[in-house]
This record gives sequence, C-alpha cells and structure tokens, in this order.
Amino acid sequence: ARKHTPKMAQFLHNAVGWLSASPGAVVGVQKSLSSLLSILSSSGTQVEPSTELIASFGVYCMDAYDAAQGRELIQFVKRGGGLLIGGQAWHWASGHKTERVLFDFPGNHVTSVAGVYFTDVYGETGIFSISDEVPAIPLIISADLNFLLRGVSELDIVTDGVPSHLLVHGTLAFPLGLDCAHQFFFAAAHYGRGRVVLTTHEVLLGTPKLTDFILNAIHWLGAEKRGRIGINPNLKNLHDLLTQRQVVCEISEFTDNLSIYCCQSYSDNEAKKIHEFVAEGGGLLIGGQAWWWASQNEGQNVLAEYPGNKILNGFGISILGETMEAGKYPALRPEDQWGHYHFHRALAQFQQHLEKKEELQPPVTGWLQKLSQDCAKVLQIPVKNGHVCASLYHILYEMVQSNGIPPVSKEHPVKGNSQEVMLLHVATALCQTMSDCERLALCELPTVPSTTVEINCTNSGERISWRSTGLYLPRGNTVTFIFPSTVTGVGLQVQIGCHSDDLSRAEELKRPPVVICRCNIKDQKMSVSSLWGGLIYIIVPKGSQLWGVSITVKGAVQAPFFRFGKTSKSQWLTCIHHYPAPWAELATQNIILMVPADSIRPIDDPEPLLTLWEWIMAAVAELGATGATFPRPERIVADVQISAGWMHSGYPIMCHLDSVKVLVNMEYMQANGLWSPIHELGHNQQRASWEFLPHTTEATCNLWSVYVHEKVLGIPRDRAHEELQLKNRKKRISDYLGKGAQLQDWDVCTALETYLQLQEAFGWESFIQLFSEYQTVSNIPTDNPSKMNLGAEKFSRQVKKNLAPFFVAWGWPIKGEVSKKFASLPNWDKNPMKKM
Repeated sequence: ARKHTPKMAQFLHNAVGWLSASPGAVVGVQKSLSSLLSILSSSGTQVEPSTELIASFGVYCMDAYDAAQGRELIQFVKRGGGLLIGGQAWHWASGHKTERVLFDFPGNHVTSVAGVYFTDVYGETGIFSISDEVPAIPLIISADLNFLLRGVSELDIVTDGVPSHLLVHGTLAFPLGLDCAHQFFFAAAHYGRGRVVLTTHEVLLGTPKLTDFILNAIHWLGAEKRGRIGINPNLKNLHDLLTQRQVVCEISEFTDNLSIYCCQSYSDNEAKKIHEFVAEGGGLLIGGQAWWWASQNEGQNVLAEYPGNKILNGFGISILGETMEAGKYPALRPEDQWGHYHFHRALAQFQQHLEKKEELQPPVTGWLQKLSQDCAKVLQIPVKNGHVCASLYHILYEMVQSNGIPPVSKEHPVKGNSQEVMLLHVATALCQTMSDCERLALCELPTVPSTTVEINCTNSGERISWRSTGLYLPRGNTVTFIFPSTVTGVGLQVQIGCHSDDLSRAEELKRPPVVICRCNIKDQKMSVSSLWGGLIYIIVPKGSQLWGVSITVKGAVQAPFFRFGKTSKSQWLTCIHHYPAPWAELATQNIILMVPADSIRPIDDPEPLLTLWEWIMAAVAELGATGATFPRPERIVADVQISAGWMHSGYPIMCHLDSVKVLVNMEYMQANGLWSPIHELGHNQQRASWEFLPHTTEATCNLWSVYVHEKVLGIPRDRAHEELQLKNRKKRISDYLGKGAQLQDWDVCTALETYLQLQEAFGWESFIQLFSEYQTVSNIPTDNPSKMNLGAEKFSRQVKKNLAPFFVAWGWPIKGEVSKKFASLPNWDKNPMKKM
C-alpha cells in the first residue's frame, strides 16, 4: 500500500533485490506507480514501465486492484519471477459487502496462492518493530458451513471402516463433524485459491447415507466451474455414487488439468503437485485413516511421516494415528460454531486467561484437555510445512517463558484439566523440538564428556524393542549422539525416559502428563533435549538386521545397569551400583526391571534375585508355549503415578513405586509371592484367538499367576490368593449357578474357576498343548460364541473327553452341531459341575 513512500525506499530496494533471481534483471513497474519507478531508477535499478506483465521481466511491481492477469502472474512466479504487490482491501470490501475479501478481492487471487492475504481490517500508521509472528486471519465460516451441511441434519459415520480423528490446526481450516470429546472426523480448508475437504476414512466417501454431504462437498470444491472431476481408481464407490446423481466425473489418476481431484490419503507421490493444484484454485476431496499406518510403523511420528499428512499438513489439517468411535453425530449448525472447539480460537482464549490471570471459565474449561493435546501435536509437525507452524511455535514458546513451568511432584500435585497441565504439555513438546532446552529448564547432575556404547540392533520379533544404553539424561539437558551411517534412516529411534504412561486424563497429577520422547535417527549426528530427563534407549523396529552398532554419546551420565550372566559381582560392587543416575535397570534375557537406583544400591549381589526372575520367566514362557527366549524381554517400570490401576500390562508393564520392594526383594518374593506382577505378565501372554472379551480379560491371565506360584515359588494356589481358598471357590460357583449361569456374570474369578477345574482334572500340560496348537490355527472366528465353540471342541479333543456338558453347565453357548463333532469321545465322568 505504501510502495511509493520515500521512507520505505531502502526496504523497497532490498525487496526488489531479494525478489530478483539474477543481478541486472529488468524490473517491470506498473505505469500507475510512478513514485516507485522514480525510487528504483534513482538507485540504478534497470526498470521498465509497463501496463502488463512481460515474460522477460525478472521482477514485476503492481497494485492489488486488478486480477486480469492472475493466472499469468502465478505462472510467472512459479518459473522464478519475483512479484512486488501492494494495496489495501478495506475500501474494496465496503463496496462489495456480499463478497468475501479473503477469496474475492482481486489481489488475493494472486497472493493467496502463496498463503498471503489482504484483509478488510484497517491498518495503523506509525513506526513498527519487525515481528517473527504471522498475524492470525479471522475466518468467518458460516457461509461455508451452510453450504457444506445444507440439508444435512446428521452425519452417520458407522461403516465397515474404523475412522481416525483429525488435528485441525490451520487458520483457514475448520471442522465439519465432531463427537462429544471434540474429536473431528470431517474437516475443510481454504488454501490459496483452492479448497480441501477431508474425511477420516475413505469408505465414508462412497457411503450412500452421506450422499447429501458428499454432493455438497463436490459443489463447494468447485463443481460449478464445470471442469473435469477426477476420481482416483481406488474410489470406485465414490465414482458410482456421483454418477448415479448425475455428477459428471471420470476415473483418473491425478493430472493438472482437473478442476477437482478425489483420492485416498495413503500415498504422497503427488504431494507437491497437489499443493500447487489446490493453491491455484483446484478442489481436493481426500479420505483415509492413519491408525493402521501408526500400528505398522510403531514409534514413528504420524504427523510428519504418514504419507497423507505430507499432503495435508500444509492445508492446516492432519490425520492422527488414533481411532475414534464411529457413530451418528448431529451436523454442526453455523449459529453454534462459536460454542464448538476450534484450535486457534481455544488457544487465543487460553492466552487471554493467562494474561489477565483470571480463573478459567467455560467453554475453555471443557476444551482444555483437547487443547493441551493439540498443542503438543502441532509441535510435532515439521516447521517446513508453513509459516503458521513456525508462528505457533513462537506463540507457545513465549507462553511458557512468560508463565514458567509449573512444579509437579508427589508433594506438589496439580489438578487435571488445569492451566498447569496445559503448560506442562506445551513445555514438554517445545523442549523436544529444541536442540537445546536449557532456556526452558534448570539442568541437573554433571554429565560426562562422551562415552561409546555398543547396541545390538537386530529384532526378529513383531514389535519394536527397547535397547538399553546404560545411560541417563539429566532433566533439562541435551544429549548428542554420533551414529554410524548404516543406522540412519532405517527406522531406529532414540528414546529418552522409560515412564511411558500418558497421564493427560488423570484427575490429579503427581508428575508431568508425558515424560518420554522419541526421535527418529535420520542423521549421523543428532542432539535430543528432554525437559524431564530419563534413561536412554535405542528403539529397534521389527525386522532390523543390524548387529553390533557403536554409538558415541555426549552429555549423559552413567546409570546402574546389571545384566545377568555378563556383569560381575565385583564390577557391581566397586563401580556400577555407585553410578549417579537416579534410575537403574536389572536385566535378564527375558525381563528387565526399571526401578529407582536407591532401591537396588543396597543389593550386594543381584545374581540370586535375577536367577529367580529367570526361573519365573521360563515358567511364563513354558505355560504359553512361546519358546524359551522371548522375542523381546518384558519390562516392568516403577512410577510415582500410572494411568490405570495398581499395575497394568503392556510394554512396559507399569507399577507404582510401592511395588518396587516386591520386585527386588527375593526373600519377600519366595515367602509371600508376587501375584500382581505375574498377573500382568499373564495379560501380555493372552491371545485373541482363545480370549473371550470382556469375560476372560481378568481371568485367563491368572493362570500364569497360579502356575508360577506353584511351579517356581512353591506357593499353593489357595495361599497365593485368598480368592482361591476352597470356601471362596465353592461359594462363587454356587452364586453363579444360583443366578442361572448367565454368561454376563461369567468373568474375573468366576471365569477363572472354569479353567482351574479343567487344570485340576487334566493338568497343566493340556493347557500348554492347547496354547501351542492355537499358534498354528488360521481363520479363527472373531465373535465370542464361535470362538467358545471352537475352544470347547479343541479342549475336548486335547483331553480326549466330551466336555460339552461341562461347558454348557458354565453357560457357554455350545451349538448342537458342535457337540456332535466330539460326541463320540468318552464322557467326562468326573465332571465337577455334576455335583453343583
């Protein structure tokens, strides 16, 4: 708007010089800009007045009030030309009240392709400092919602496909469908001169019950232009649906002469071309989920690496790696949009609350958990995806710097869904994006200059494996790694911390909600910062065939680490157990205990303890018929707070700090047993093929507890757990049968009783053989009745007895035709259910 102002002369010289691809290139200046012509001429710039763009120009300078050459200008810039354009849109807006300035103002026909917009907001005059932050553009989406949801009262997304949910983070992006937890399943965005509509499963693009929405989307994307609509061959159902509704379209791969392109989100082969296509006015209808990719690329950054997000991030929409519940949800109404969650609106309101130091009020209180998670996820998007991500980084950094990192501990807990938790989330995520997070936190513990560790990076299992380094990163510090070239870009990762539970949903927190971080190993030298510190691991993906990998580590401290069979007692006593890190690891071939270092320093010789653990794990493997060596060692981590229960299964198994005395005290284990840890190890042995959810979830895992206590610890079942005392068992069966043996009551110890009766009659070997057989069976049904009939048949054949009456007595839905299959087997005369 002020290109002719002498005060701006130096800036204008700089701008033209920066825009010029080569020194001495001719600068074309629109004839109406005589002052600019004089300023540039006086500096010796070769300028040429012109009424239109000429292809030979290196830079073209113009006002923003005529878009007649819009397409030519866009191509000129794409070929490397520079464009200096100025104007204001408020006057135009005053005379075009039915039009929207962001999309209809002539100058925006050109600049919007680059993500730059003229607005109808009055500017101020004065002397201004230069800011790194991109100002937000208020997007009024009422007209868009009206169009896209016209005639739609409900969005039914129940199909055969399981949807992901979305992160809607762009200033020009907005949700179209959400559930009560503020999870989005449809979204749209303006991008440059074009538009985008996204669904979180491709099946939704061809489902007849969403026909009205899909037709609205096609028209909103630009069908009125009457250009070509291309449908990717993978979306034949969408092609059929549109054809049936007289929408002219064709099966086509992506070409740049389409008006609208419809595709799945599973390939990024055309990402750059699609960006240009949309920026220049094309419409994109795209669908897909990311949860399957996330499950197959465990530990990878879905927001950065998932193919669809390499297309979508730049549009301000991303697909997340988690599922959401498919359901029937009311369509959004434009008049209600301000009451619904929108990332930028929620963040702005939270910032206002912090600045005014006011108590949080609705609706922000209802959005806070979602906002915390979204802030952390936005910071995982590579900044190269746009200025908005870079600007958000600065906003969030300033927010943490201004308000500080709240203290949180067992002694100083913080309430869930609070501003403290929000700041903890953001600070954690910020630190992971920094090469040095000392600006955010105080450092602890002196670090060693450098050390070299050798890691076995082979993994023949089906899941990722954690490999311990024996090193610890103090909180608020940065660690630097130097890797051999063979390990870069092959799926390996660095992980800081072992406390993997996410406490975001906790009502009260005794530690930050997320404390571990992972980074892909992409370069031979990389630095990783962690606000909370932790033990350092190398994450090895399934299928990795890298043997001994030497890694140089600088900035860490040594942690107590005892490996059974390799570490000597003298090494332990003289050196290792004195290492300064606050966390330690005791490792055998099949299990690793991660506990506070102070809990193991009094142990003079860990070998007897770990020998007992090896026996326990051998028994766990024996009952499960999984082989003597686990694909990856089980891990048990003690934490000040966990996400569920007293302990929970998973990788790693998580327990409270109070359980440490059970894990590392051999005398206690032998005298009293350790039901809960084995219970969780049993959970990790459960398999869908012989599990009947939800009935057996908390039942069959206890088979391992009984087996280990009796076989390894010499503790009989009635002493291992009070629920297995004879009087309690009899009462439980009597109560169950007294209610009619209803399957809805068959769970936990009641369900366990069924299996214990079989074990007491036929021994443990029958279970071992059965679990072994299941590993070779394919095409196992997924519904409980079919699986229970299969299980009854297999157990009957295993023990060579007709067990149908036994299972029927327990309320199992045994079918007549299944009973006939093993009716020829001898009757089970000692069936204990006959006596009940």
